[in-house]
Amino acid sequence: MPSTQWDTSITHVEPNKVMVRGYPIDNLMGKLTFAQTIWLVTMGEIPDNQLSRLLEGIFVSSIDHGASPPSCLAARTVASTGAGLSASVAAGIMSINKHHGGAIEGCYLVLNSAIDIAKSENLSYEDAASRIIDEFKANKKFIPGFGHRLHTADPRTARLKELAKESGYSGDCLRMAEIFERHFEKSGRSIPLNVDGALGAILGDLGVPHEMMNGFFMIARLPGLLTHVHEETTTMKPMRKIHPTDFNYTGPEERKV
Repeated sequence: MPSTQWDTSITHVEPNKVMVRGYPIDNLMGKLTFAQTIWLVTMGEIPDNQLSRLLEGIFVSSIDHGASPPSCLAARTVASTGAGLSASVAAGIMSINKHHGGAIEGCYLVLNSAIDIAKSENLSYEDAASRIIDEFKANKKFIPGFGHRLHTADPRTARLKELAKESGYSGDCLRMAEIFERHFEKSGRSIPLNVDGALGAILGDLGVPHEMMNGFFMIARLPGLLTHVHEETTTMKPMRKIHPTDFNYTGPEERKV
């Protein structure tokens, strides 16, 4: 007779008790940060202090990127119709796909492919990178995670690299990403690693399953979407025309932490 049960290893709930990955949730409250708890629920263990600092940087890096990204435009457009909070934020999350946020997983897959070629064929990482780049060029395709529509030196990418190396969790993926960057520079084209590519490389080095990588971006971006939806519904007229570049920043001037 077939089983009527299905298994989950994530959270156990019984009367007056909730355990996440074996830890009573009330014991975690006030002890773990949100980033640490995200790592616990997704990867199964509490991160050490160095990894925790890197994770905090990962989530902060993608919390918002202005009013023009597709996810923000979608969220604000739906909010302008009078839709509720959940529908508006969901519209933004649903806009995170292959060409917006999706380069995280895409970049990792390219980098991992180059690493596999280097190891299986006993090639240098430089030669393996060159082969992959040539293949993309021959097929007239862009390598995900490199280049940006706005930034030529994205400060988020630089800081993520620093945090990964300082934490001791920088590995083959980030090394390969930087080899790709140097290859582009030598060819006379500056196509730097963007924040999505940096996240893909770092999450790959951390052992995050590639199917989950874009979800880390979604978690990070949700507070930004929430705030944009609230701003839209409380300060703007319903059913207004929303253009991706026709906006004006009215927040604080630059300040220090």
